Amino acid sequence: MKTMERKILNQGLEDEMEVWGYQPCLWKRVLVGVGVVCSGGLLLLLLYWLPEWAVKGTCTRASLEEAQILLLRSTDEFKQWFRTRVSVLLAPGRSPFDRVDLKVAAQMPNGDAASTHEKYTQTYKIRYFAHHSTNYYWNDATQTFEVHKGLEDLKVTCAALHADHSAGLFKTVQDFRQMFFGENEIAVRVPSLFKLLVKEVLNPFYIFQLFSVILWSAEDYYYYASAIVLMSVISIVTSLYTIKKQYVMLHDMVATHSVVQVSVCRGDKDFEQAMSTELVPGDVIAIPANGLIMPCDAALICGTCIVNESMLTGESVPVTKTGLPSSGEESVRVYNMEGHNRHTLFCGTQVIQTRFYAGEVVKAVVVRTGFSTEKGQLVRSILYPKPTDFKLYRDAYLFLLCLVGVAGIGFIYTIVLSVMSKVPAKTIIIESLDIITITVPPALPAAMTAGIVYAQRRLKKVGIFCISPQRINMCGQVNVVCFDKTGTLTEDGLDLRGIQRTEAGSFCPPETEASKDDLVKTRFVTGMASCHSLTKIQGELSGDPLDLKMFNATGWVLEEATEEETALHNPIMPTVVRPPRQVIPEANQNDPHTENLELSTLSSFEVGIVRQFPFSSTLQRMSVVVRKLGDKHMDAYLKGAPEVVASLCAPQTVPQDFTETLETYTKQGFRVIALAHRQLESKLSWHKVQSLSRDVIESNMEFLGLIVLQNKIKKETAGVLVDLRHANIRTLMVTGDNMLTAISVARDCGMVRPHEKVIIAEAAPPKENNPASITWNYTEDAKEPQTVQINLEDGEFDHQLTQHEQSYHFAMNGRAFAVITEHFPHLVPKLLLRATVFARMSPDQKTQLVESLQNIDYIVGMCGDGANDCGALKRAHSGISLSELEASVASPFTSSTANISCVPNLIREGRAALITSFCVFKFMALYSIIQYLSVTLLYSILSNLGDFQFLFIDIAIILVVAFTMSLNPAWKKLVPSRPPSSLISGQLLCSVLTQILTCLVFQVTSFLLVKQQSWYEVWTPESDACNVSSSVLASTLNATSPVNHKNIKNYENTTLFYVSAFQYLAVAIVFSKGKPFRQPSYKNWPFMLSCLCLYAFLLLIMLNPFAAIDNFLEIVCVPRDWRITLVIIILTNTVVSFVVEILILDIILWRLVFKDRQAVNRTAPATPANAPQTSNERWASRFLPWLFCRRHKPPKVKYMHLALKLQDEADWPPLPSSVTYAGPSQTSDDL
Repeated sequence: MKTMERKILNQGLEDEMEVWGYQPCLWKRVLVGVGVVCSGGLLLLLLYWLPEWAVKGTCTRASLEEAQILLLRSTDEFKQWFRTRVSVLLAPGRSPFDRVDLKVAAQMPNGDAASTHEKYTQTYKIRYFAHHSTNYYWNDATQTFEVHKGLEDLKVTCAALHADHSAGLFKTVQDFRQMFFGENEIAVRVPSLFKLLVKEVLNPFYIFQLFSVILWSAEDYYYYASAIVLMSVISIVTSLYTIKKQYVMLHDMVATHSVVQVSVCRGDKDFEQAMSTELVPGDVIAIPANGLIMPCDAALICGTCIVNESMLTGESVPVTKTGLPSSGEESVRVYNMEGHNRHTLFCGTQVIQTRFYAGEVVKAVVVRTGFSTEKGQLVRSILYPKPTDFKLYRDAYLFLLCLVGVAGIGFIYTIVLSVMSKVPAKTIIIESLDIITITVPPALPAAMTAGIVYAQRRLKKVGIFCISPQRINMCGQVNVVCFDKTGTLTEDGLDLRGIQRTEAGSFCPPETEASKDDLVKTRFVTGMASCHSLTKIQGELSGDPLDLKMFNATGWVLEEATEEETALHNPIMPTVVRPPRQVIPEANQNDPHTENLELSTLSSFEVGIVRQFPFSSTLQRMSVVVRKLGDKHMDAYLKGAPEVVASLCAPQTVPQDFTETLETYTKQGFRVIALAHRQLESKLSWHKVQSLSRDVIESNMEFLGLIVLQNKIKKETAGVLVDLRHANIRTLMVTGDNMLTAISVARDCGMVRPHEKVIIAEAAPPKENNPASITWNYTEDAKEPQTVQINLEDGEFDHQLTQHEQSYHFAMNGRAFAVITEHFPHLVPKLLLRATVFARMSPDQKTQLVESLQNIDYIVGMCGDGANDCGALKRAHSGISLSELEASVASPFTSSTANISCVPNLIREGRAALITSFCVFKFMALYSIIQYLSVTLLYSILSNLGDFQFLFIDIAIILVVAFTMSLNPAWKKLVPSRPPSSLISGQLLCSVLTQILTCLVFQVTSFLLVKQQSWYEVWTPESDACNVSSSVLASTLNATSPVNHKNIKNYENTTLFYVSAFQYLAVAIVFSKGKPFRQPSYKNWPFMLSCLCLYAFLLLIMLNPFAAIDNFLEIVCVPRDWRITLVIIILTNTVVSFVVEILILDIILWRLVFKDRQAVNRTAPATPANAPQTSNERWASRFLPWLFCRRHKPPKVKYMHLALKLQDEADWPPLPSSVTYAGPSQTSDDL
């Protein structure tokens, strides 16, 4: 029997999914069809919203091999469901790389006209399905669906790539492969407006609005129904415009240069022109001399290219790409794009120029096409983003369910009351359903979105652009921010501070200039001038800023061969560097001997760069092979991280005080680069060098010395980090630079304060019989612990900080991070709680660090310049790129200001938007409950609010207030406390419940009190309570006067209308909180003006009735005494609402019960001994937490729980120079 169990697709990848197979079932479909008809289409909508129910309700389980319908579910925390259908492809092979047998007919000139059956001897039925722009094909061997990514699927070595795939493909093979890979195009289809409209309208929110409009129309509430329809239309049109605009922008961005004409190789020398959409993996294309924008990912097999990769890396520095090695150790390694990125041309990157062999063409083998390319993956991440997972949104749904529960109670109450009063069935149905539309406000989502939209506009004004608006709220909860160093905390440019050469294995005294005459002939300066990847583009020297700074410091000149010169040489015309013309004393300028000496000196120091091994962030080094004019041998120069370079040099050439000298510079924050040299054997020919691996060349080198550069800290950095620290937000540094340099920069910018120790965790992987180990080294430059004052709650308290746990930070490099993650997983959370400096981190490790911080419940922000941070920027809750280049499109936020001042701005706006969301949600919840209370009370006398009363409340009060209360700008500075992240929190629930009780008490009091008035009677059109003397006459006419069948006009209705209208305004003002996260409400003039106008209007029509307005709003005239009484009730209600919210909740309960222990970066400060504390405060601080079940309540988030636990661990942090071994925890203190 064939298995029916689930399978895992894309295992271990970001888009990992579970898959189940199903077959359509006739009887289930018939039942569902009947259900759809009986439910009026509601069941169909439910199945549209829940694809898993749709599949399980209409299909039966089947094996994947036989399934026609597949049910997919993502394995991440979102557990998203998708439904897809299996299709069948007729192909002459089971895999795109199978050999196919061709019929003779296939050789005819117009082979394309032949059908698949006519062209091939045998065809197979290949089952596949498409999901998120990726095709998954059935594999009989593994019994699962797989993705054909490209040539990498063959696990081919570099040498095999040269031997088997460098001649190109015949057209028939290309056509066969295209069946599987499709057209080479990143097609962003812009959906039609109709399709977008249907998808938008089928949103549950709009379906509920449609239900509400139909219900109101049945009740003849046409005006209010029309207003809601108008709002919905405006909302839908706005949403469609925004979505369509985003699709068009992405389409235009991708479509630019995506389809070009290329030269495709058909055999060794035969090239033909073809469109780039026809390319498939295995094709060989020629790269033109003037360059092109790459339409695919391709491995360079012949020649050299200068490429601008800003689309991928965000760094517009030209990169040199060299041919894939065809011999040597490197050639036997399996090709993969990540490991061989210096030999790979990526889709979307711009080839600026090429260098080629005489008579040869620069060629590249197509590796990936379409959405499988690096650019395709980037576009897919934008087209199919993961949902925003934020507690606020989850809690909002729970809160809405609570409102639905309240509506259910009202629903039952209305039915029971109406049945007892013998109300007609139609009226019972309409009024009971009306309760649901009142309790769950249709305008809630639009009102909650307003705060985010306003925040997005304010961010745009300060140069921060957002592609994921829902993440703005998440920024308000950020409690740790990771910063890249170079280009983010420090300036991009470097200044050369000096050099320190070596002679005979010892350091010479430091020198400030490398261009001095006596240094021109030295190997050290030759290495500085030749060991780089610089090139000339349109006559301008271009390349990495570090290379530029080093080369310019030598004063040498770089010359590149022209195309004509290249064609005359075999195999390649090298780039030449030479010193400038020597400065000759004026006295000797006319001396012919001096002139000849100058020319000979110049010619003897022309150095040709024969081969480059580009810089690798993984290897942390680069090297070149050069030949000086006239020499019979070649030389190799190596440049890179000092520790790496020293490890590749002969020990006797490395000075004994190398480590101490290096530390002297790095502790001062200097960036240090080491140089090394090796004279190669004379027998090595030019061709032999081209095939040597870098491992052979980069060995047994001679250490030449150190280049010292300074990377200045940006002037805004220190101030921003101080602001973040005062706001109780942790800051981390994640850099690819040297450990000690990173620590020094961390101290200089204030990330590590002077009195704090830094503990370097140096981890070593297991070797032979020795387990993995961590050595804990304490830096020696921390000052004695001192008393530091931290300002909490905006100046209300000053506390002393002398705790032991505040005085240290952990630091580690990428190697240690990898070892600890693999062999010491239990220590990772402990280290992350206090780790501040992460050095020598690769791009993947940066992403891994962000994930690890998220695993212990941190809300993580990431700020980088986009160069190597794209993955981490995407993965962080709040990623902000300082680069506006195309690669940063995947980052949620992009800043046009190239410094970190954007970070506090973003967090401030996030906090303001989050508080605004809470305020609006609470207000809309209270609005629905207040209206629910009014309607429920009126139902008890078979009355209701009038159509125009509903219209006035919902349009004039609710919408105006809800949209203007969101306009409060962010508070001017960050404060230590953070806004709550959950609607289901004690403080917010207390706030909502106390206001509900207050409104309930005053509505019921007013409702009962009006009936106790001496002038009260059952209102009729002839009633005139304003003139009490005529009440007797009115009573005699009651028997014969017509009564409004809806019973809208009555004294209870008028009373509750006035009271509830003022309650809406009171809770709006009470909930519209300002400091410490938003500007005060009195600075929000549209909101204050709206409230004042509404207050004035309501008081005016209440105290001085206007017949026209009374008739319009269907309110009745009441005696002046009752109006004064209503004013007193309304004022009392307002005062009680303010006292309950401001005094009791915000001051008393917040400080004694709900005080958030969010400052885990510091322990809870102790109250000074001399601080006064009354007996009432002591009693309250003990009793109230017990009353609210918060006494000794452990923190919910993992990092807080861990911080409290570590306070009790006597052996943490580890002692200086101790060693921790993997396996059974053993610590040794004797090093």
